[in-house]
Amino acid sequence: EKLREETGKMPNGRMQISPDQGQFMAVLVRLVEAKKIVEVGTFTGYSSLVMALALHENGQIISCDISEEYTAVARKFWQEAGVSNKIQLLLGLAEETLVELIQNGEAATFDMAFIDADKVNYKIYYENCLDLLRPGGLILIDNVLWSGKTANPDETDDDTVAIRELNLFIHNDKRVDLSLLPVGDGLTLALKH
Repeated sequence: EKLREETGKMPNGRMQISPDQGQFMAVLVRLVEAKKIVEVGTFTGYSSLVMALALHENGQIISCDISEEYTAVARKFWQEAGVSNKIQLLLGLAEETLVELIQNGEAATFDMAFIDADKVNYKIYYENCLDLLRPGGLILIDNVLWSGKTANPDETDDDTVAIRELNLFIHNDKRVDLSLLPVGDGLTLALKH
């Protein structure tokens, strides 16, 4: 609650996930009995915090972000909540970080992934996270409704087009089972076969 309040005062505070989405994600962490999660896009750490609180005692989240400023807020609240030992923050371009994880033998070892970063790279993140997930692992993708813009063909900005194309791609992807939920700004669940 304190983290949500502090983030809400920031100019980009609207980027944080909603409380109902956070609660739902925590339940999913428990449902899939996740022990290892990769997160693409940390911001001020609310999503990683709610997932870490739901994680098994020995669970681990690898969180990827490029902002030292925003993740400094995250680190403070992870520490305060007593979950900083469960979260490893990797600063740098997420695409490169994910590829490094794959090259370091981490493929098919993660139970869950959460993607909530720059929208134009969502498909790249999706493919890399799919490689990192074990069979039966779950990918969560945020902002897939994009305030309704994805359903409007007149909306042609880069972010909207990227999300729209990803939604269609995953809909036709035989490697996963899909559910797109109107939670928050739209949340896709893709279960890897």
